[in-house]
This record gives sequence, C-alpha cells and structure tokens, in this order.
Amino acid sequence: MRILFITATRLGDAVLSTGILNTLIQQWPNARITVACGPVAAGLFSHMPGLERVLVMHKRRYDLHWLDLWKTCAPTRWDMTVDLRGSIISFALRSGRRFVMRGGRRPGRRVGHLGALLGLSPAPHPTVWLNNADQQAAAQVIPPYTPDAPVIALGPTANWHGKIWPTEHYLPLWQQLAATYPQARPAIFYGPGPQEAELARPVLHALPHAIDAGGRFALTETAAMLARCALYIGNDSGLMHLAAAAGTPTLGLFGPSRASEYAPTGAMTHWVEAPGPEGLAPIAGLSVERVAHAALALLRQSRT
Repeated sequence: MRILFITATRLGDAVLSTGILNTLIQQWPNARITVACGPVAAGLFSHMPGLERVLVMHKRRYDLHWLDLWKTCAPTRWDMTVDLRGSIISFALRSGRRFVMRGGRRPGRRVGHLGALLGLSPAPHPTVWLNNADQQAAAQVIPPYTPDAPVIALGPTANWHGKIWPTEHYLPLWQQLAATYPQARPAIFYGPGPQEAELARPVLHALPHAIDAGGRFALTETAAMLARCALYIGNDSGLMHLAAAAGTPTLGLFGPSRASEYAPTGAMTHWVEAPGPEGLAPIAGLSVERVAHAALALLRQSRT
C-alpha cells in the first residue's frame, strides 16, 4: 500500500492535516507514505510511522514547483492520493483512490473540512509524532510539571502583523497570572529566523526569568517542549496549532483572523476574540483582563 499525501505549505494548516493522516496510518499500518509539503512544515513528519519520504516543495515562479512534484511522483503507481491543495497533478498521476480537496475558502472549521474529505465525522484531532531524542531535548529546556510551579508557554509571534497581540500586553498578563501562581515560570516560543526573534525579543526582555524556547529547535523538539507546559497562550499561528496537537491546554488569541475557521483543535482548547465583527476586529482591542481570565479558567480546568 503506497499513499501520497499532499499537504500544506504553512505550518498551521499542515498541523491540522495530521489528524486525518494519522487515521490513514491506523487504517493501513503497513502503508508506505510519501508526504509532500512546504519547507516550513517538513520537520513535522520526521518521526511519522510508515514514512517513506518527505518531498519538500520549494515555491517557484509560474507554479513550476507543481511540475517538479509531478515529475517526482509520476513514476510511482499510488494506491491512494490525498491532495489537500486541490492541485491538478493529482489527476495526472497513476493512482487508485483519490481524495482531492477543492480549493477556495469556505465557512466552518478547517479541521472539519479535512475530516469530511475522508468521510470522518467528527474530524480527528491533530497529533504529533515524537521520538525519545525529542523528549530528551525537551527535558533539557522545560522543567518537569509541578502543580504549584507550572511552566506557561507564551507565543507572541505570527506570520502576519495583524494577528499579533501587542507585545507590551505580556508583562501585565504575566503579572495577573503570577498573582494566582507566584511560582509559575513563562516559556517564550517562537520560530526560526530573525523576524520571529525580533517579535519575541520584547517579551523576553519584559520577562527576564522566562525560558527562551524558540528559534533553534526542530519542530518535533518544539512539540515535545510544548507538551511539557501546563498551558499555551498565543496568537493564531502554527505554534498555536502545534501546542494543541501536542496535547497542551491551549488558549488562542484572535483578532482579524477567524476563530470559526482556525480555532485551536485538541483535547483541551479555548480561544478569545477581540470585540468587533469576526475577521475585522483589531487584535489590540483584546484586553489583558479577558485573556488572563480565560487563561486561568483553562488552567484550572486542566487540573481537575
């Protein structure tokens, strides 16, 4: 059984697709699976059971990266092709069953649309695949969980400025959290590259006792670190979805992006939105008090 799974370029969408991919793994445990995705998401699949290879799609002018993918995949006879990008190449490959998601934006949860493609309702939750090395690396950075001294992850970055909650809000947010959990410790998560580091720097400066958990780790190591945290609070981003997939209680912060489509999905997740019309509300309108109240409620819920 050989399966071609074409998933997203962006990390968040790729994370959301792991739920249906994991279902395929469970249904066909001996399948050999090839995953095609963008470079940002490639590391997500490193330790996936049944992985034959990851085909990293580097964007090229005139959509020539799709031609590259077709050339690589055309010699193989696939038993199943799952194409979440709605590309034409899925119909130009030798394949048995085909599941091709139509393009375009539509209302409703993205994870639900993914599940519906395979006839899965409710849609399976996203997941992460970790190995012992990931767990050991995480243990070097994030201390063990203790109820009175939780490590709370903060995710102040995103791929679009409009989705970024003002960084100056994190100090008063932490002060409110620390009033209830005085021994708590923040961990600041952010992705690789100078732009992510620049966005995280003001929060690291405002919280000098914070753990610097960003910029230099593999995706699976980051997921393992998130799994050791008692709570994640952060913008609508790939890291938010990764935290939820890792099983961390996750609070998503939404402004002009749509929680009705991209709210975090996991065993214990919640989100708060800035006041105003969905998709148009400035995230700066989301108050520190509202975020702190929701975060403390989710943390209490996770301990019951």
